[in-house]
Amino acid sequence: MSTPAKTIEIKIERTIPASPDELFDAWLNPEIPGTLWNAAEKYLLDPKVDGLFYWTLRGTSHYGRFTDIGRPGLIRHTWVSPNTLGWESIVTLTFAPRGEETLMTLVHSGLPDTEAGRGHEKGWNYFTGIFSEQFGNGSRRDYRREDAHPPKK
Repeated sequence: MSTPAKTIEIKIERTIPASPDELFDAWLNPEIPGTLWNAAEKYLLDPKVDGLFYWTLRGTSHYGRFTDIGRPGLIRHTWVSPNTLGWESIVTLTFAPRGEETLMTLVHSGLPDTEAGRGHEKGWNYFTGIFSEQFGNGSRRDYRREDAHPPKK
C-alpha cells in the first residue's frame, strides 16, 4: 500500500506537575485515565520494542508496534486505524523535565491530510487533557469511563 500524497503532523504539549518517570509509567498503565488503554473497550498491550498493541474505541480498531522505548523520556510507536486510511503513521511521546514539572509532547506524523486524519488532533487533545488532569495539584480528577464511550449517534 502506498502512502498518502500529502500528510500532516499534529503536535500537542502539556506541562504536568509530575516527574518524567511517573508520566512515562502512567502513560503505559491501563489503570490511568487519559491513556488509550484505559479508554479502550478491549485492548492488547506489549510495551517493548517490537511489541504490539491493539485497542478499540466505539467499535473502531487501532493498532501498531512500539519502535522505540527509552525510559523515562521517549515512547514511539506506529499507528494504524481506519482514520489513517490504513496507512502507518508514527506517534512519538517525549517527557522532558522542566523544574518540578514535565513537558509531555505528543507528535503524530504521517497522517493523511483528510478530515479523518485531521480529526486526530481532537482525539489527542481529549486523551492528553484527561491524562494531565490526573496529576494536577497532586490529586486525581474524577473520571467516568462513559466519557470515553459516548453513545453512537
